[in-house]
Amino acid sequence: MQTRSRDDGHNRWAAVLVASSAGGVEGLVALLGGLHATLPVPVLVAHHLNRSRETRIVDVLSRSTALTVELAEDGRLPRAGTVYIAPPNRHLCVQQSGVLSLTQEDRVNFARPAADPLFESAADTFGAGVIGCVLSGADGDGARGVEAVKAHGGTVIVQDPETAPFRGMPKAAIGTGQVDIVLPLTAIGPAITRLVQGDVPGDVHGVSGPGSCPSP
Repeated sequence: MQTRSRDDGHNRWAAVLVASSAGGVEGLVALLGGLHATLPVPVLVAHHLNRSRETRIVDVLSRSTALTVELAEDGRLPRAGTVYIAPPNRHLCVQQSGVLSLTQEDRVNFARPAADPLFESAADTFGAGVIGCVLSGADGDGARGVEAVKAHGGTVIVQDPETAPFRGMPKAAIGTGQVDIVLPLTAIGPAITRLVQGDVPGDVHGVSGPGSCPSP
């Protein structure tokens, strides 16, 4: 399967992906709060949600960001400036057509939703147009996805483990050797903004401060 080609600069980017787990809601609040409503790409989030309870994460995040926040729906074409949260007990994936897909495939890293299926499917679809972000979490989810994003030419940003309540996910991502940028949590939103405005990853370092999906 071929990935979509992207031009340099503003037209290069297709999506921002975010992986988070324990301690990650606070991280999502900070990251999304640092993004503008004019963000020219969608944000797709795989946060480990309790599969036995209805989630209130949309309400919590909507109060912290100018972006539109909603639970992802199967078959939806993601829109720029909108955050799509994987619902409980569903993996969020991206089909080759660019539409969102929700699946009940086996749990990955003991989680559903999990980050790896999202990162792998989005990287396969959007290629170098992906910005993948890994935030706080206690396990290693997202590490395999980070490798997929880099294999397709995308860019990876990871929360500095020293600023994460739970360091497992950031440390596992860094351990792949495939991470472009490591930043304190509050610097990640501004870094994403600079990337989508045309900066290259090497320039963004200056921002720093104190289961799988089925084939379509």
